[in-house]
Amino acid sequence: MRNKRVLDEARDIALGVELIRLGARLQVLESETKLSREKLLKLYKEIQGKSPPKGMLPFSTDWFVTWQPNIHASLFMSIHRFLLKSSEIDGIEVIVKAYRLYLEHCQANGMEKVLSITRAWRLVKFFEAKMLATAECSKCSGLFVVRAYDLTRGYVCGLCNVPSRAGKTKALASERAEAAA
Repeated sequence: MRNKRVLDEARDIALGVELIRLGARLQVLESETKLSREKLLKLYKEIQGKSPPKGMLPFSTDWFVTWQPNIHASLFMSIHRFLLKSSEIDGIEVIVKAYRLYLEHCQANGMEKVLSITRAWRLVKFFEAKMLATAECSKCSGLFVVRAYDLTRGYVCGLCNVPSRAGKTKALASERAEAAA
């Protein structure tokens, strides 16, 4: 029996290391492993070389339904659902694998990473709590993240109906100015 505890702790440490390297917040580590807070703090400091950030986790579904985060959240959830259906992994393992695939997709397509591992974890928790769902776009037939009780008949996604201010951030404007010069 003692051997099993050591193996379980080793798995939790490996998971903790992976989550920390992906940028997970301490609350995610506490929720997904059985390691003590003290061990997690030591692990975090050893890997990152600094204390973990303080503060609460994001708790609003609103962020996931705004234009750019919605596109990334919808992409992540599509990957997550595919992995759940086509593999035998679940829980935090499928979140980590889906997040790694999301990162690869962003890198391969020159996209800015919008979704953090903590937000991806929170997104899955919102789906499990039935606070968020997906709706099919009436134009492109893609599945996009929406609030669970929003009316979605005739729903048009943010890719088919790009908001007028989309992509007009100060950072993007300064990048374009630099590129032009």
